[in-house]
Amino acid sequence: MPQPPRADARPTRRLHHGDEFVDDFAWMSDKGSADFLAHLAAENAYTVDATAHLAPLRDELYDDILARTRQTDLSVPSFVRHTDGSAWWYYSRSIEGLDYPIHCRLPALDADEIPDVTTAPPGEQVVLDENLVAEGQAFFALGLCDVSPDGRLLAWSQDTSGDERYRFHVIDLATRAELPAPDVPVAAGGCWCGDERLVYLTVDDAWRPDRVWLHTLGSAGADTLLLSEPDERFWLGVDDSRDRTKVLIASESKQTSEYWLLDVTDPDAGLRVVAPRREGLEYSVEVGTDGLYIVHNDGATDFELAVAPFTATGAHDWQPLVPQRPGVRLLGVDAYADYLVLSSRSQALPLIEVLTRLPDGTWGDPVPIGFDEPLYSAGAVSSDDPTTDRIRLVHESLVTPRRLEEYRLDTGRRRVLKATEVLDHPVLGAFDPGAYVQHREWVTAPDGSRVPLSIVHRADVPRDGSAPALLYAYGAYETSMLPWFSIPRLSLLDRGFVWAVAHVRGGGELGRAWYEQGRLLAKPNTFTDFVACARHLVDEGWTSANRLVAQGGSAGGLTVGAAVNLAPDAFRAVHADVPFVDALTTILNPDLPLTVTEWDEWGDPLHDPAVYACMKGYTPYENVPAGRFPAVLATTSLNDTRVEVTEPAKWVAQLRRTVDDDPARPILLRTEMVAGHGGVSGRYQAWRDLAFELAWIIDQASSPA
Repeated sequence: MPQPPRADARPTRRLHHGDEFVDDFAWMSDKGSADFLAHLAAENAYTVDATAHLAPLRDELYDDILARTRQTDLSVPSFVRHTDGSAWWYYSRSIEGLDYPIHCRLPALDADEIPDVTTAPPGEQVVLDENLVAEGQAFFALGLCDVSPDGRLLAWSQDTSGDERYRFHVIDLATRAELPAPDVPVAAGGCWCGDERLVYLTVDDAWRPDRVWLHTLGSAGADTLLLSEPDERFWLGVDDSRDRTKVLIASESKQTSEYWLLDVTDPDAGLRVVAPRREGLEYSVEVGTDGLYIVHNDGATDFELAVAPFTATGAHDWQPLVPQRPGVRLLGVDAYADYLVLSSRSQALPLIEVLTRLPDGTWGDPVPIGFDEPLYSAGAVSSDDPTTDRIRLVHESLVTPRRLEEYRLDTGRRRVLKATEVLDHPVLGAFDPGAYVQHREWVTAPDGSRVPLSIVHRADVPRDGSAPALLYAYGAYETSMLPWFSIPRLSLLDRGFVWAVAHVRGGGELGRAWYEQGRLLAKPNTFTDFVACARHLVDEGWTSANRLVAQGGSAGGLTVGAAVNLAPDAFRAVHADVPFVDALTTILNPDLPLTVTEWDEWGDPLHDPAVYACMKGYTPYENVPAGRFPAVLATTSLNDTRVEVTEPAKWVAQLRRTVDDDPARPILLRTEMVAGHGGVSGRYQAWRDLAFELAWIIDQASSPA
């Protein structure tokens, strides 16, 4: 067995609030240095050698994914009527052997007759073939892909390195001619402002979207700056209204919002604020046919719905419509002429409700849309038609593949438009949802809080502690990890794994209070919740500590990194993907991308000694315990601008010199050299990377203690 790389110790002193920390690996912050790149290359080579014995299992897992996945497939066409009167069905298709989708459209005659586009029908027009524009690129990610309101032009953007710096393109869909477009790095978003103008975002040195611009096609003059956001805690976003008469610009921090409207018919009139910024006030704006619909937290911890005139200039113009309901976290609303569709969360499950306009013009009470499973994810897919009488629903669970339904708002009638196929496995045969069991358990945290835990396994898995298990969590930004289906996960379940997701505090599964109890100075609750869930799985006989793997990515990498420091005996192994494991060093540095905007989530350790002490107590890099430790696989990307590759590299170096050297529990670092926060871009390489990770997890959970 080759020896793992040992990084040079080059001490750097850090002094804050009277606390001194000597960082021996701070030199790794120079991502472009020859020394650091050589170190990453050595780590990659060591990981290849240390996992060489898993090659047959990796191939088997990759073949599992290929066998069960329909590689030539297409989305259900969506009906769009353009302002020039033309109507089209829009859809995308994937083709076996190709990495990226092809975006297409077909002239539409009847919105009720969804065409069969299994094979390219006569009249099909390719809007954008991602495979062609990605040709020759080691990485490709599509940002904006938006057809103009009149259906003539396509605005799209691409990232070819993974650093989330995009380049704009505009093409004429009839001639395929490329039109002049803003020749500057842009953020991923943007939208049309009528048929001849585009609204786009640029960023500051910290890669924060801080400026919104208006570009007129064919104009030789400079683009118009619509808005600049000087406060480094805030970032900007843009979108257009459903009827495409207005552009919405949002400036948001983690706890405060401000929205402006731009009239598409008179952009020279400038922006109008919907409600001025007020610290702690969060709101979002939906443009309806009769006014603005506002989801907000003004006096409502879990948010409520208000309605306001188009001319609203402050919260004083908001009239209550759906008041706050205890235990129901209102997330958003889609407003149509005769219906409102509310999206919420309750008891760690989604809630979709419909309000119908009554004959007197008022709104009826919210009526929930039911789903027939104890655990599930569901969402309402917005219609582009302001006067629609139907929407689409997506639904899936830990045992039910993703399904797309049409839901009639007037009658409640549902019809399945598409269900994700799970193809027959060459050895195991047809997928049988009845062979798997999903259920919810509640775990008591150290402070008495009850933490939801969602579990799935084969029905024949013994409950005697002998099964291998994987415990996943995220736990930040009020993001909810609702139960979802995964074809690759079947490869674990069919090998006897118990798979669970811990809905720890810091997420949003149980409302805003659940989030507040896992952020800022309450952040340690996230980690103790995760450890409690791990202990629960063992205590209840689902697995044993020497067969339990922890997994999390990004902020979830912080969750698992801090949890294994607290309780290294509770886990056999940990897979940390693009992990935020040097959190204190990052959040102390306001010059790094996105750091200042993160202070609302983690606190400001640079100026607040209490926050510094809290973060110093949990950041994984600075709290690695000596002694026996779980095996570690850290996966990362060189061009990640959200969690710098420096963090997992330093963490692995610190682990190597601190924990017991156990060849059966290796510490591994794997870096994609041309990728970003989401990893590689092509689906086949992404599946190979996933097979690599799954093979390592299976091997560790199956190894002797």
